[in-house]
Parts: sequence; structure tokens; C-alpha cells
Amino acid sequence: MAERVLLVDDDTRLTAMLSEYLAAAGFLVESRPTGQGGLAALERGGWDAVVLDLMLPDLEGFEVCRRIRGQSDIPILMLTARGEEVDRVVGFELGADDYVVKPFSPRELVLRVQAILRREGQETGECRIVYDPLVIDLEAHTVRLKGKEVGLTSTEFKLLQRLARRPGRAFSRDQLLSEVWGYGGDLETRTVDTHVKRLRAKLGEIGAWIETVRGLGYRFRPAGFEFPE
Repeated sequence: MAERVLLVDDDTRLTAMLSEYLAAAGFLVESRPTGQGGLAALERGGWDAVVLDLMLPDLEGFEVCRRIRGQSDIPILMLTARGEEVDRVVGFELGADDYVVKPFSPRELVLRVQAILRREGQETGECRIVYDPLVIDLEAHTVRLKGKEVGLTSTEFKLLQRLARRPGRAFSRDQLLSEVWGYGGDLETRTVDTHVKRLRAKLGEIGAWIETVRGLGYRFRPAGFEFPE
């Protein structure tokens, strides 16, 4: 079954063009010109990803993103003419999975949508990763801490999964961009830092298990883990 993408943008020319490119790539696409219209469409369910403009005539895209994240972990790609770093950081902190600045290539946007959906749907041969009291269920796509579910976005889940599979291994930011986001140097490494910060906060005390490796990136070191001699 074709994956469904919702475009939330009031630029009718742009949405028409993006709809054409996404449809050519095999997606089913619908568009809404307002934030409220987008939220109403999402409430009906059945969507696989959202392309969300920051500047909307009713609600700002940041607010729409916040409301979506309050009830869903659907992949969100933010689309905007505002490219300042602070805007990108705020978008990621609110739970966006990717961020594209206008002007851009429609083919690039299609590739980015494909990348976040590929991260969402990747399968593994393992069922669970367990480091008491943390349980990462790869089939159910859930994380539990002391028996309580931790609400993670699809990107946060993939990031934690990648780190936790290789405890003690140091991953560079570029490696994580490639392995978690699906592409490399065209995305700022600050993206990784922002997601790690948010992931640590959601994990509470055990967020400290994600250690910073100065000058390189991050590693996962659960309590009691000893580096091999």
C-alpha cells in the first residue's frame, strides 16, 4: 500500500509541484492550506508523514508541530523560508524529524521524506534491547523505563536504538547523521546534538548513559558497563 503524505502549506503553487513529485515517487498526497486544517486531517489518521510549513495563515508551524507531538510520533519534515539556526533548533526541540529551507530542490524533499520513512520502517532481527531498567522493544517500537513507556519520536527511537546496540562504541556525529538520518554532510551536526539533548531529558536519570565523546560525538554506556581491556 502506498504511503500517505500530508502537505500543510498555504503556497498553492508549491504544494501542487510537491504533490506532483511525491506522487511520481509513489506517495499518496493531500494538502491543507492552514494549520487547523492540517490538524483536523491528522486527527482522522492514516498518514505516514507530514511536510509542515513554518509560516501559515492561522497557526505558526511551531505550534502545529507541538500539537502533533502531543498526540503522535508521526515523522514531521518542517519546510520554511526561515533558515536561522535558532529556528532549526526550536523545530527539532519540538520534535521535528527534519528541516528544509526554501528555496530547495523538490527532488531533495522527496529524498528526505523517503529517508525519514525508511528510518521509521527499518526492520531488525532482534526483538528487544534490555539494560535494566531500560527496555527497547524493536518490534513494538516502544521504550519502557521502570515499566513506564517513554514517548519518543521515530528519530529519537532510532537514535537510541543505534547507540544502545553497541554499548561503549563511540559514534561520530557524521556517522549518526548517516546511520540514523540516512544522509550525511548536507545536514548540520547540530541536529544530532539537539536530538541527543532531548533524548537525555526524556530518559531522566539514565539519560547520563548517553555520554559525550569530546571532539567526536556520543556513546552509550549503561550502568555497570566496563570497557574491555
